[in-house]
Amino acid sequence: EVITAFMEAIAAGANGVHFDAVMVPRRSLSGRGCLLLPAAVAAVLGAMGFGFWRLGAWPVAGFCGLEALLLAGAFAASHRSGRLVEWLRLDEETLSVSRIDTRGRTARWSFEPGWVRVAVENGPGGGRLVLSSHGRFLRLGAFLTDGERREVAAALAAALARWRDGGHR
Repeated sequence: EVITAFMEAIAAGANGVHFDAVMVPRRSLSGRGCLLLPAAVAAVLGAMGFGFWRLGAWPVAGFCGLEALLLAGAFAASHRSGRLVEWLRLDEETLSVSRIDTRGRTARWSFEPGWVRVAVENGPGGGRLVLSSHGRFLRLGAFLTDGERREVAAALAAALARWRDGGHR
């Protein structure tokens, strides 16, 4: 089940993990809701289409069916986008980032914690959490709200500061 953006900073040094955050898109409907709501709307549109067909306005029935198909497709795409997962983990040696996209493909990046910088970037199309080091940039959290993005950035920056101040050895 897709849950709201979840972030938890681990106590410094506990099991060698200084920061661990799993970020997932917020969804207002469960998987079952994504099936039931379009089905209910399709039933209403089907009844309306049948009524228009009986009145002789058969082209309207076709448009009702098309609307139902488009709505079902939109809900399926929205539900599929909720499968995106981004995971940040700071341990004794690296800051690692894993992203599992909507098709289940995994991408991984590693950063040297002593050099990585954390910033929140605001721009057209929404903001992002940006990790940068040695000319490399990684943008994360496009699905987070501005407040959640700032919260994750602040917690990660604090964990990196503790790591740099010797909390990692």
